[in-house]
Amino acid sequence: MASLDDFNAEPADRAVHALRACNAAPRFAAGVVAGRPYPDVEALVARAEEVVRGLPWDEVELAIAVHPRIGDRAEGSSAEAEASRREQGSVGGADDATRAALAAGNREYEERFDRVFLVRASGRSPEEMLAELRRRLGNDEETERAEVTGQLAEITALRVRGLVSATATGERAPQRDA
Repeated sequence: MASLDDFNAEPADRAVHALRACNAAPRFAAGVVAGRPYPDVEALVARAEEVVRGLPWDEVELAIAVHPRIGDRAEGSSAEAEASRREQGSVGGADDATRAALAAGNREYEERFDRVFLVRASGRSPEEMLAELRRRLGNDEETERAEVTGQLAEITALRVRGLVSATATGERAPQRDA
């Protein structure tokens, strides 16, 4: 994890390389790096989400192609694989029926939409992800593309936030109302 100051100051090619672990779409990293320097982590995360939401569909497809199925363990030691394993950690504790239902739902989704089901797994239980999968199976293509792009933006935002540390610049974390 680098500080925001380090991220703002590092050579563009290194910043692009670091951001590729957050989102594999070719235009994503360049679009975020072009906005440097960022005054705070929130501005960086907001720009990352904005760039993702503005990607053409073919780039969204490239980005989701590196994501494993919900319930599958990502292979390899890449930053992308490590992030996927962390984000899907809750699936490991799912009961056999939920895992089987996720596997069947993944197959049905892929047959219907010809791509992997993408959902922000972080912070969701296996049962919540399964309910989301079942709900989205009823979407038409246009609606589902919008949902996929939104989920990709959420996943990317979490990963970008993890890439930099607000505390390294002496910045205070934003206060949240309880």
